[in-house]
Amino acid sequence: LTDGTSIRLTGEDVERGTFSHRHAVFHDVNNGRVHVPLQILPQAKAAFEVHNSPLTENAVIGFEYGYNIQEPSRLVIWEAQYGDFINGAQVMIDEFIVSARGKWGQRPSLVLLLPHAHEGQGPDHASARPERFLQLAADLNMRVANCTTAAQFFHLLRRQASLLTVDPLPLVVLTPKSLLRHPLVASAPRELTEGRFRMVLQDTDAAARAADIRRILVCTGKVYTDLVAAEQRATRPDVAICRIEQLYPVPMRDLRAMIETYTNADEVVWVQEEPENMGAWEFI
Repeated sequence: LTDGTSIRLTGEDVERGTFSHRHAVFHDVNNGRVHVPLQILPQAKAAFEVHNSPLTENAVIGFEYGYNIQEPSRLVIWEAQYGDFINGAQVMIDEFIVSARGKWGQRPSLVLLLPHAHEGQGPDHASARPERFLQLAADLNMRVANCTTAAQFFHLLRRQASLLTVDPLPLVVLTPKSLLRHPLVASAPRELTEGRFRMVLQDTDAAARAADIRRILVCTGKVYTDLVAAEQRATRPDVAICRIEQLYPVPMRDLRAMIETYTNADEVVWVQEEPENMGAWEFI
């Protein structure tokens, strides 16, 4: 907003947030007045709007896609209450969003926020199925990311905003619910005000003893916190745990540079929490 990019945020309970309060909209219990802090930001140079959308994903995604095409300079974001709710809009995704350039000659930049991962919410909410998007990834038709820190998420959205008129592409973001309050995800203010989005995150502890590393674990998303918090972590100083934050386009240069840091490594292993055919494994 301070850079002059207008934002439209819609989705299921986006005004208050789901399971973690967003505080995008406040309601005065005494008089019913509505207060939106980002609409009165003193340094803002652009408009901010936020609206709850109904559980009719196919229609809503179609509307937001059309809005995005008509307003290409505005950051248009839609968030699912659960990531797998996007399954109800699969026709819109296949027919329009991922094939916009090749089939329709359009250049959308719609952002889809899909809370993802096995969070104990039952079979209907177990996965946003990242493999579905990765199977549709071709000819640089979108960006797919799975962020694991607050700063990474912030800089990813800032990058998307800066590319709206330069290199517009749809952005699919898998955002694990269980990481909303996880201490490993928290970022210092300096990390938000400085830096940039990094497509691969190095294991800084392992890099300091690179010559001792024999096995490199590569993963994305929530499973990283499970790995670093595991009991075996302290007993295996020969293992590095690295993250891919952008799944498509695959950051091959950064990935190679990370692997080449460990000159004595014998093995590179992909780790995921999803079943074999429901994560990034087959694509990677």
